[in-house]
Amino acid sequence: MRLASKLTVALVLVMCAVLSLYGYLSVRRERALFEADMRRDEHLIGSALSVAMVEIWHRDGMDEALRVLSKASERQDGVSFRWVWLDAPAGDRFAPALPAAEIAELSGGAEVFRLQREGDRSGRFYTYAPVAVDPARVGAIEISESLGEEESYVQASVVNTVTTILALAALSGLLAMIFGQLLVGQPTQRLVDKTRRIGKGDLGGPLLLPQRDELGELAREINAMCDHLAEARERAAREASARIAAMEQLRHADRLGIVGKLASGLAHELGTPLNVVGGRAKMIARGLPPEEAADSARIIAEQADRMTKIIRQLLDFARRRVAQKAPHDLAHIARQTLQLLDPLARKRGVALRLDDVGPAPARAEVDAGQMQQVLTNLVINGMQSMKRGGELIVRVERARACPPADHGGAEGEHLAVRVIDAGDGIEPANVHRIFEPFFTTKDVGEGTGLGLSVSYGIVREHGGWIDVESQLGEGSTFTVYLAPSGEEAARPAAKGEGAPAAERGGAAGAAAWPRASVMVRGESEESWAGER
Repeated sequence: MRLASKLTVALVLVMCAVLSLYGYLSVRRERALFEADMRRDEHLIGSALSVAMVEIWHRDGMDEALRVLSKASERQDGVSFRWVWLDAPAGDRFAPALPAAEIAELSGGAEVFRLQREGDRSGRFYTYAPVAVDPARVGAIEISESLGEEESYVQASVVNTVTTILALAALSGLLAMIFGQLLVGQPTQRLVDKTRRIGKGDLGGPLLLPQRDELGELAREINAMCDHLAEARERAAREASARIAAMEQLRHADRLGIVGKLASGLAHELGTPLNVVGGRAKMIARGLPPEEAADSARIIAEQADRMTKIIRQLLDFARRRVAQKAPHDLAHIARQTLQLLDPLARKRGVALRLDDVGPAPARAEVDAGQMQQVLTNLVINGMQSMKRGGELIVRVERARACPPADHGGAEGEHLAVRVIDAGDGIEPANVHRIFEPFFTTKDVGEGTGLGLSVSYGIVREHGGWIDVESQLGEGSTFTVYLAPSGEEAARPAAKGEGAPAAERGGAAGAAAWPRASVMVRGESEESWAGER
């Protein structure tokens, strides 16, 4: 029910209650006045008849006095007169209409008034006027008048009162509905429409209410709120754009930093084919038989292709581009990343190994370039912690995991990419800070403290998270958890896929998940091409 309708109904009900009480009191007052008039009239009549009865009784006798009294009763005004003896037995023609106990005051010479009702609309009003005609007996004139006229008058008053109440209620309700709609209903509806537009993001079009009351003040406050919200939204948009731009700058700076680290390793990779090209070119310049010259030219072309691929990989990694998520095989991304990092790893005496999920692809909805940046950061961190060299393992598998509290969500199956190093491990006090921007424990020149922070932000944007397990002196394991893509999530689980990640370590994990171990060492480009 609308507010204006509620106010109208409340006003009509209150008015009906007040008018009903007024009508009830008015009817009671009219009845009391009517009975008072009857008492006054019968008192005057009784007094006059008493004097006349005494005079006629003493002059002409009892019979003449009764005849005169009977003659007076023949009037058609509804009033009758009788002579009664107080001590007359019941059934006697001179017995009073009311019991003797109710009119006992006549014995003391007092006038008696009694109202006797016989139904809702019938009854009579009795007046007993004492007459002293016989010292031995108490006589009185009984005056009775019908209450029909009174009841008719009261009924007419009730009908008039009810009619007046209904007419006033209808008129008041109509006026209240009209003014309520104009002053409350329409402004309130405009306020509701405005708030709905605000809820949908439309902050334009100020609400103009001409009235200077609470609703008008509310409209002005809503307009002011919309202005503040519009300013805040513009400010938030500018800050978000600036933050996104800053994040992109940080990520690009991190990629360029990685490129700088890779450059020293790639210089050696380019040195060998350059030497081959230079030597073969000199041989051709000295003059070779056609067959040997053709063979040298072929070798020069192969080495040029090899250098082109190496440089293209580096340029693709460093190039700034817009993120585009699509289903990608995480094992393939890991393989490309390890191929790119292999020269740097060999320079540090670290062997890279990939354990993937075998023939079934581990597809996730990711941006391949950003995910390669994440894995590159994690692998480089692992290599930097392995000061004595050793083997670094990248493992791609499916695992059941429960997201952290700040991520939210229920436990379920995820794709896990684990980077397992055999380095020095992380101090327990630093584990909770390693993803903070610019936090690093490396030597000067080894890192800026942005790699893990940027990687964590990228993974969070992909709906995943990074988990860290580390033991001092034994190494660390960084695990990237991502949700499988639609077709992967719908694929029936193989036997053992529901086992917890902890139960799939070691031999048990190898039995549950067949993997192909790929040693990334000094293979040529041809071996990688054949592997892919």
